[in-house]
Amino acid sequence: MPHDFIPTLQSNSIFSLVSKAATSKNLKAYVVGGYVRDVVLKRESKDIDFVCVGSGIELAKEVAKLLGQDAKLSVYKNFGTASIHHQGFEYEFVGARKESYRSDSRNPIVEDGTLEDDQNRRDFTINAMAISLSEEDYGVLIDPFQGMEDLRNMIIRTPLEPAITFSDDPLRMLRAIRFATQLHFDIEPDTFDGLIQQAERISIISQERITDELNKIIIAEKPSYGFQLLFHSGLLKLIFPEMANLQGIQKINGKAHKDNFYHTIQVLDNICKMTDSLWLRWAAILHDIAKPATQRFHEKAGWTFHGHEDLGAKWVPKIFKRMKLPLDERMKYVQKLVKLHLRPIALVNDKVTDSAIRRMVFEAGSDVSDLMILCKADVTSKNPERVKKYQSNFKKVEKKIEEVEARDKVMNFNPPVSGEEIIEVFDIKPSKVIGDIKSEIKEAILEGKIKNQKKEAFELMLKIGKKKGLTAKRS
Repeated sequence: MPHDFIPTLQSNSIFSLVSKAATSKNLKAYVVGGYVRDVVLKRESKDIDFVCVGSGIELAKEVAKLLGQDAKLSVYKNFGTASIHHQGFEYEFVGARKESYRSDSRNPIVEDGTLEDDQNRRDFTINAMAISLSEEDYGVLIDPFQGMEDLRNMIIRTPLEPAITFSDDPLRMLRAIRFATQLHFDIEPDTFDGLIQQAERISIISQERITDELNKIIIAEKPSYGFQLLFHSGLLKLIFPEMANLQGIQKINGKAHKDNFYHTIQVLDNICKMTDSLWLRWAAILHDIAKPATQRFHEKAGWTFHGHEDLGAKWVPKIFKRMKLPLDERMKYVQKLVKLHLRPIALVNDKVTDSAIRRMVFEAGSDVSDLMILCKADVTSKNPERVKKYQSNFKKVEKKIEEVEARDKVMNFNPPVSGEEIIEVFDIKPSKVIGDIKSEIKEAILEGKIKNQKKEAFELMLKIGKKKGLTAKRS
């Protein structure tokens, strides 16, 4: 894959500035890693890494001077690195180094080294290429591991022995799968074998780093590929056992259920065609997560998974907590969608009543449109006529949602009569009866017995209060 890098270097003045700064400090400097890869792949990149033989911090300081006052320099002395933020770009500077590892840690022992040492420590051949910024060989590609050839062949491969590369830094196993997923590349067989051999080493990686890589796989164009690699490598059962447990088919008396792992990743791919939302994608991943725990076989009914939506919703907080995912409104959003994901499908199968629609909209609130997206993605039948039928019925449900909400306004429901009003009207102290009255009013609205209006709700409040032996002070 021949490539002329001079036009690329000329397109951004940072390269000539780094070259000038390196020359003034008598250093050899190089553009390295992901930026080189992305230039070849024609992917936009705002992060550029520079390596020099010598002090990366010294080089960064000199470059910052040349860039001027709007360059924001950050120095990390403990790591021997520095970064510059300038006009939307992030420039990282480090001195060339070599690394050695202990068996119980992914934190390397770092020493100054040569460019060759620095390239040897890189994770993959496609990330181990460098472009010289020295005056004598400006723009020349240094590619000791045939990274350009691997780009052409769409291959993820380690520069050195895979088992050693992954044992030294087990996070590279997840990065291999992430890059393969993002770039639509294959992992070279020996590299994948090394990944399988070292899978258990993932235990020394922090959960935060594991989750960060997992999220990058999830937001890829087709994340199912990454999850299949995670499963077949043995990593999935180590980092996400609940999802690995979805895999498999049981058959009794000729009756089999579908493989819920492959169904789930198909739902995930389906939803990716409709949304970029990471959390809606997480809802797709977790919507059937409790099926193995609720799986039962009945002679007449066959396989059932009764209550898997409720149990799955209960599991969401503990899964989020273990994975160091946010425990805020994002978790509650995923939990809600998991709990409600069967509702629209039930409405498709039955006669769509206003009451059922009102209840679903009440519970889903402003997330009802996302719930419908999840339900559409959940249709994975290989029968095109069945898919067509479901999608057509979903459109009817969506139309009904619009009609009911326009008339009854139950989305993000606010009680027409407040607890304070009940206290004032009946001249009572705060107590359980107030909640009971509000609950009855809400039920009446959801059932369509009264409109979601102040006048009708107030009249019903008086009737309920009278039944409970309360006397209204005013009406």
